Amino acid sequence: MIVAELSKMRGMPNYSGGVPFVPNRAATEGRSTGVDNTLLIREAQQGNAAAFEELVRQYDRAVLRLAVHLTGSQEDGQDIYQEAFLRAFINLARFRFECSFYTWIYRIVTNLCLDHLRKKSSRRHDLTTTVSPEGEEEEVLDRMPDHRPGASPERSFVGRELRERIRCAMGRLSPRERMVFELKHYHGMKLRTVAGILNTTEGTIKNTLFRATHKLRTQLAEVR
Repeated sequence: MIVAELSKMRGMPNYSGGVPFVPNRAATEGRSTGVDNTLLIREAQQGNAAAFEELVRQYDRAVLRLAVHLTGSQEDGQDIYQEAFLRAFINLARFRFECSFYTWIYRIVTNLCLDHLRKKSSRRHDLTTTVSPEGEEEEVLDRMPDHRPGASPERSFVGRELRERIRCAMGRLSPRERMVFELKHYHGMKLRTVAGILNTTEGTIKNTLFRATHKLRTQLAEVR
């Protein structure tokens, strides 16, 4: 069980609630219709493990995908994914319904990713970086043969050079600028949603996105 596994991670007592929770139709349809998870959250706050596991199931893939994407590392993303749900598990009793659970769990993930990026700012990872069987970092796109008509070694070289420029340009963004840029452009989130996740105003997010975009355009100005 997810809750039991989280409990073992920090030596915590098992978070159980007696009678298994069977979510009603509104709760189970929440992931596709936008219905809130109030019932699930309240049940989980009262110690119902099945209710919390249902919340995890609704968001686990999205949280893992976001963590891996923002860190650029499958391993780091997995660690942050586990830490995010552990923190949600520990702090759920303090959830006051001032925002949606979606915003709350994404806020936890992005804060963990921001801390991660700040700590490893000297060796940022590109989103296309992977680890070879020999344990060395390499580019995913570099491993894919170019079968397009007209493909040539010269064009492949230009492609690698472009990716390197993009990598360097992204590396010059602050962790927060990179976070805002990626949530907006890679995940397609509205600025209002990004503002809620990062617990700030939409105007602040607009300014941050403007700075990030300006920096990237400046760095890539010579790319043809």
